[in-house]
Amino acid sequence: MAEVVSVRFRTAGKLYYFDPLDFEIKKGDHVIVETARGMEYGTVIGERREVAEENIVRPLKPILRIATPEDDEKEADNLAVREEAYKICKEKIAKHELPMKLVEAEYTFDRKKLMFYFTADNRIDFRELVKDLAAVFKTRIELRQIGVRDEIKLLGGVGMCGREFCCHSYLHEFAPVSIKMAKEQNLSLNPANVSGVCGRLMCCLKNEEETYEELNKTMPGVGDTVKTNDGFNGEVVSINVLRQKVRVVIEIKDEKEIREYNASELYFKKKSHKDKEEAISEEDLKALELLEKQEQEDIIETEREQEEEQKEILGSPKNDRNFERKKFDKKNDNSFEGKGKKKEKKDWEKNGPGPQKDDKKKSGNPQKKNNGRYHNNRRESRPRRNGDE
Repeated sequence: MAEVVSVRFRTAGKLYYFDPLDFEIKKGDHVIVETARGMEYGTVIGERREVAEENIVRPLKPILRIATPEDDEKEADNLAVREEAYKICKEKIAKHELPMKLVEAEYTFDRKKLMFYFTADNRIDFRELVKDLAAVFKTRIELRQIGVRDEIKLLGGVGMCGREFCCHSYLHEFAPVSIKMAKEQNLSLNPANVSGVCGRLMCCLKNEEETYEELNKTMPGVGDTVKTNDGFNGEVVSINVLRQKVRVVIEIKDEKEIREYNASELYFKKKSHKDKEEAISEEDLKALELLEKQEQEDIIETEREQEEEQKEILGSPKNDRNFERKKFDKKNDNSFEGKGKKKEKKDWEKNGPGPQKDDKKKSGNPQKKNNGRYHNNRRESRPRRNGDE
């Protein structure tokens, strides 16, 4: 067990554990912490507590100090400056006619790095854009492509429920969502009713999944035949899962009547989902299948982005680029070596970071030739500047 405090760096951002040392830290305090990308300004979300070793990324980074008034002022300046950086970057994107949408600009606390988050339908070659931005800001530039969920998380807004987006207000991490959850909650399977502003399945479907799963065990479904505790046979016309109420149409002396019962007052045979599938149009079915497919793709992309962000904050298990190469080679049957240049390049673009074997033979040092470096997976570029070592 290790004593930690939870810190986050942006609204509804992921929580990271840090060593509180001997500081008297309480929830809501602003702190300066050491990260793999330098000093950062964060907010303490939880009190000191002990967590299991398997939940900690070692070595545990320390909290350097509780933020001083000077630190608070510097952070406020960073927020103001990034607004100007956003406008300049947007102008440069228009100048280069790049098919990308800028979402947000962000400075590290020490201003050694300026990050721009954007969305795009395809890969973007932004090397010339990076050169222009580096010439303006005189610092390290990183452009990172994000998905539609992350875009909405950063921008914020109000959902159809009238409340602030879950992802922007309190969700620290995205959780997988499925159509099955909508079925459990007796929601209409119209794609417009189960998808959010981002065009993906609503995150809130996950919130009450366990509750509905448990309550549905004692509930009949609409259309089921039931026997009531007062001796009538009837058909279920509507249910209220949370209140455990069921409305049943029964027949009394050749007249039909609707009565409401508690679920515990009914006798019935529980049907499976397959026995009571909702009628869905072919168009809606295709849209739902597309939502499910996009959800699976988003899960993979989100996991990758979270791993990359964690490395930036907490660092890699080894401070060595070759570590990533070995990890990918070990996990995949197709090795980079012996597969030919075309195959190597394709696997590199698909799998992630790692030096290509024939780069020097083909074009010399790519970092010097391109006046920077370009990672398809990390979306990071760093141009050379006067004074660089």
